[in-house]
Amino acid sequence: MKIALFGYGKMGKMIERTALGRGHVISTKVDIGTTNIDFSDMDVAIDFSTPDSALGNISSCLEHDIPIISGTTGWLKDYDKVLDLCHEKNGAFIYASNFSLGVNIFFELNTYLAKMMRNVNEYKIALEETHHTQKLDAPSGTAITLAQGVIENTDYLDWKLDGNGEKTVPITSKRIDAVPGTHTVSYHSEVDSIEIQHTAHNREGFALGAVIAAEWILGKKGIFSMKDVLNLG
Repeated sequence: MKIALFGYGKMGKMIERTALGRGHVISTKVDIGTTNIDFSDMDVAIDFSTPDSALGNISSCLEHDIPIISGTTGWLKDYDKVLDLCHEKNGAFIYASNFSLGVNIFFELNTYLAKMMRNVNEYKIALEETHHTQKLDAPSGTAITLAQGVIENTDYLDWKLDGNGEKTVPITSKRIDAVPGTHTVSYHSEVDSIEIQHTAHNREGFALGAVIAAEWILGKKGIFSMKDVLNLG
């Protein structure tokens, strides 16, 4: 399989190593300053670029009938535009705030716990995420996905960074050197606490999940998620 990389930073290089290790070819590398892109020399694209570049990268791939996987965060104000274009072009697209296989299982666990806690009013939720200091966005896309999973399955209405409010999921973001990513969802009452946590030991799991998603989407049409890739129901 010929894979195009949109974004050739740390994640792009890690995805390259993972893809080569699984027998694929990196046919194209698109980074800052790249002007000429040969869309005929790629079977699938993986975008880990920047919030400013993601919409253009994804749109160009869909325009050229290239299935695209995007793990870039911070651009989701334009998400509906991408969905509309994907439908219009009968393309194939997966966005995930986190491609780690473990994190996507954690998303399902978070949803299940939220449903259990929905009618237990004695508990208040708190969400915390910790990442390396190079991470540009806060809160992380993964933390937002976790908060949305709570909101969709409880009577919480919104999330808020570094704050509290009635029916609001509070998110705390910390930036510490060399932390790949830790996410904690806690429910606290006066008598006890319930906590679930995912801790990434390195970033290789993110790259592996993105390559697996690229393998899975080849030959398909539509808008998918990692739930589809991992058959999580």
